[in-house]
Amino acid sequence: MNKKFDFTESSTSNYIDVEGTKLHYNDAGEGEPVLCIHGGGPGATAWSNFKQNVPAITSTSRRMIMLDMPGYGKSGFADGLNEDFFDYMGRILDEFLTALDIKGSVDVIGNSLGGQAALGLEIYNPKRMKHLVLIGSQPTSAGIVIQPQPQEALNNIINYYAGEGPSLDKMRRLVESLLYDASQVTEETLQERFEASKDPGQMRLLGLPRRDFYGDLRSVAVSTLLVWGHEDKGGALEVGLQMMKLMQNARMHIFQRCGHWAQVEQQQEFEQLVLNFFNN
Repeated sequence: MNKKFDFTESSTSNYIDVEGTKLHYNDAGEGEPVLCIHGGGPGATAWSNFKQNVPAITSTSRRMIMLDMPGYGKSGFADGLNEDFFDYMGRILDEFLTALDIKGSVDVIGNSLGGQAALGLEIYNPKRMKHLVLIGSQPTSAGIVIQPQPQEALNNIINYYAGEGPSLDKMRRLVESLLYDASQVTEETLQERFEASKDPGQMRLLGLPRRDFYGDLRSVAVSTLLVWGHEDKGGALEVGLQMMKLMQNARMHIFQRCGHWAQVEQQQEFEQLVLNFFNN
């Protein structure tokens, strides 16, 4: 894992058309494809979620494909869309991989809402999925018994565009609620996410109808690693335990002193955990 890391956002930036929508993605490395899908908060992009993990993952002969979901980052969003989120994202992800001429199954890492999108792909086309890693991804409210609703991070997302609208202070509060140790986020990342958040149109994806996924969990057969931070304020740990109970082939890793972004707060251990999982 000592190859030189020379990828940047601009050097890996690409666009492709899927169903008439221009989607943006970052493409780094060569080898077995790993599809990475970001969370749903204001200013979220695949690069901002996963850039720190690129060196370790691409140094193992893997190609990281980091997709900006429709409406987020530099990706467009189809007018008049009113389809169920899971159905829509499952089809879009399958067609995105087809457009990239990727055949067969891939490893997938999904953070929060991105993990829910990945579950949509598993339902739409199970043959597309080799391994699935879900980071604090809460597709159902079933099992929540302790955490107040809405959870702090989710509440900050809901209120981000309210009142005076987006601000750097609001973004700081939001990011701090996503982490156990907020000092791990740089001012550069905060500013990057704030600039990306100024367009409220990115939140249209969150506005799609979304069924509770509880009834679908038993049909998820892909080998799944559920990754959770013990202090996650954006995805209830109880839901993760319920998911592990219902899914056909799931295991779980809980990080102590960690919030909603295990790939950031527990970066090195997270990377090793995921790479070992992919290799098994």
